[in-house]
Amino acid sequence: MRVVELGRIDYAKAWDLQRETVDGRIAGEIPDTLFLCEHNPVITTGRGTKEGFLLEPERFPVIDIERGGEATWHGPGQLVAYPVLALPEGRRDLHRYLRDLEEVLLRTLTHFGLEGERRSGWTGAWVGERKVASIGVAVRRWVTYHGLALNVCPDLSVFTALRPCGLDAAQMTSLSGLLGRELGLDEVKEPLAEAFAAIFKRRILGTT
Repeated sequence: MRVVELGRIDYAKAWDLQRETVDGRIAGEIPDTLFLCEHNPVITTGRGTKEGFLLEPERFPVIDIERGGEATWHGPGQLVAYPVLALPEGRRDLHRYLRDLEEVLLRTLTHFGLEGERRSGWTGAWVGERKVASIGVAVRRWVTYHGLALNVCPDLSVFTALRPCGLDAAQMTSLSGLLGRELGLDEVKEPLAEAFAAIFKRRILGTT
């Protein structure tokens, strides 16, 4: 698995790059790829988005995409990971894939001394009563795209613009808030990538 750091990038550009990479992975032209990035502020809506999700319509642009899940916010201070993985025979189960992504998040939280947990009926990662990470995925010919978003150090007031994943904004939290100290995205990228490699049994070929 190659790890590609995109830095801060517009959502639409990262979306196009994912779809191009999926095409290349299906054709066998490139290896599995994990994109790590941070987005300019945007709200994305998945297939499960319910009416009434948008509370401040003028605050952020809204993009409708093909992933599962509900509406969520992406922006500065949030580490987004897009795994483009060819799921092998024996792992072609979307429910298992979602649980594996949750395990990646839980291991990342453990790295920082936090005890994360799953919540029945939801996807993502929680610490106590508050959600710290969201998941929304798509799969084409058993190659994955879209992925997860971990709140590292965002301004949590952004979540008042919507009902994030159908929740109240007050239920959202961040790694920095939970740890009581400012944490940068660069401190989280390596633990997250290592957790991906361990869970999905991939060897990291390099980081670019």
